[in-house]
Amino acid sequence: MTDATFNGTSGGGRGRSSLSTADANTKRRNAAEKRFRAYGLTAIIIGLFFLVVLFFSIIRSGLPAFTHTVVEMEFTLSQAQYEEAEDQLFKTKAYSNLFIAQLQQQLQERGMEVEFDEAAIERLLGKVGGNLREYYAGNQNRLGEPVEFSLSASSRVDGYFNGRVTRESMQDSRFLMASDLDLVDALRNAGIIKSEFNWNFITGADSGVDNPGGAGIGASVIGSFFMMLVVLVLSLPIGVAASIYLEEFAPQNRFTDLIEVNISNLAAVPSIVFGILGLAVFIQFMHLPQSAPLVGGLVLTLMTLPTIIISTRASLKAVPPSIRDAALGVGASKMQAVFHHVLPLAMPGILTGTIIGLAQALGETAPLLLIGMVGFVARGYPDGFVAGFTEPNSAMPAQIYTWAARADASFYEKAWGGIIILLVFLLTMNIIAIILRRRFERRW
Repeated sequence: MTDATFNGTSGGGRGRSSLSTADANTKRRNAAEKRFRAYGLTAIIIGLFFLVVLFFSIIRSGLPAFTHTVVEMEFTLSQAQYEEAEDQLFKTKAYSNLFIAQLQQQLQERGMEVEFDEAAIERLLGKVGGNLREYYAGNQNRLGEPVEFSLSASSRVDGYFNGRVTRESMQDSRFLMASDLDLVDALRNAGIIKSEFNWNFITGADSGVDNPGGAGIGASVIGSFFMMLVVLVLSLPIGVAASIYLEEFAPQNRFTDLIEVNISNLAAVPSIVFGILGLAVFIQFMHLPQSAPLVGGLVLTLMTLPTIIISTRASLKAVPPSIRDAALGVGASKMQAVFHHVLPLAMPGILTGTIIGLAQALGETAPLLLIGMVGFVARGYPDGFVAGFTEPNSAMPAQIYTWAARADASFYEKAWGGIIILLVFLLTMNIIAIILRRRFERRW
């Protein structure tokens, strides 16, 4: 045995080197690593920048949908005026004239002199006479008493309040004239017209192409809720059961290989193909009700199943084989090992994949349009729990698409507001997925 010493030289007459001093190759590797880190950090910053821009664009464009302009006015109708108006040939016009007279009186009491007629009021507030007549027809006991009315202004008046319509860009039309803005300014100075939070946008339903101010997304939210119930009840047990069989019990042969390949292919099929399939099978062949959340849920279940199966199989495969071997070694059967040991450990990944699949289904539009779940179908809330599945309704993405396709700029604002509500639902579902993952996560 001999003692070997390192004298800092290498054979062949090469120059001296030290482990504490980086050579040229090490410096190049370190420089390449720093550049790679810089590239990654730059990519993250660029991605965050565009994400922030997108977020503020959505918020800025969608916030006007959550407010609307209303005229709050105290109106008194005597018994004699009511009888006289009902005796007129044009009853709606008679109520409008009474409303105009009291509005002019209230403006004069505040020292404002503004001339306007029934046509101007109709451009600002719509058929106000019809609203008054309808109210007093059902509440004749309020005759002679002051009643506080809150009347929604037109979409163009609402646009004037939020800055979308200006006097410089204003052009006279049958919807709004430049002279009407003088009346709007006078009403604003008198405190009669103002902007407030629009609860009807959250709780209401689609109001048609001529009334953007009264449009709401509430009925579509209910349609999406019932549709997601169908997807959850069908896709979760079917997807998990298929995954457990394929991963734990199925023999490895050509048949199972064919099934696995087809599942992977179905996950990449465009969603519109599932819509055509649902139209042909569920509506034309099975004669299920068109535009119903039940049919929409069935179509989205077919689309969501491949995602749930793939994520569930990945979660089951991530469980160490030692867990299975230990369970089988102490006498457990194959099924006991899977359901008592493997499945609980894979549950966080299964729940996460399921909720991500549901969130993807919640934002789908093309399949729903093909089965008739367009935005204008959602005109009201269902009559009961069962009717929520079978009665025609719409969904949030279909409603947003319908608003975005209309010509009025107010519907464009409604579409952005609907996107905000849809994003809130998606964020909530992803937060639930994170909470469930933390709750059921087990470490080994």
